[in-house]
Amino acid sequence: MTWRGSTTTMERVFASLPYLLPLVEVFKYGSFLMTQLPILGVLFLPILPLLKVYYGVRYAGLLVFFALFTLVVRSERIGHFIRFNTMQAILLDISIFLFGILMDLIRLVSIGDFAVKTLSTTVFLGIIAAAIYSVAQSLMGRYAEIPAISDAVHMQVR
Repeated sequence: MTWRGSTTTMERVFASLPYLLPLVEVFKYGSFLMTQLPILGVLFLPILPLLKVYYGVRYAGLLVFFALFTLVVRSERIGHFIRFNTMQAILLDISIFLFGILMDLIRLVSIGDFAVKTLSTTVFLGIIAAAIYSVAQSLMGRYAEIPAISDAVHMQVR
């Protein structure tokens, strides 16, 4: 569904770029699955240089997060389509952050390795699926509707 007019090709490309943030963030939770299915690691080869920079620079995640939020989402000069997709990528990233806190609690209680691997794999696959779906929708010029997350984005981005 395209709202608020049509989108140009450049807007579609720029709207899909913020989804690199959740892809880079969720990479650390896919280690178990990537050891079981090495072909999955091949899918991450194109963003490997980005992963090295992102995890090599201290506070890179926080800087990217605030830069996207203040310079893109809160800017009225940027089109709604780009701001919507950027905010949706940020919310996916926030959900990964909250999952990290949950994982720290699980490790603290030491529930078990099986629970950690299962939860990590589930979140990894869920974020990958959401990001791929959102990028595909963005490149087609449509708003990606992810339950609960898109509703929150609609409330934030006007």
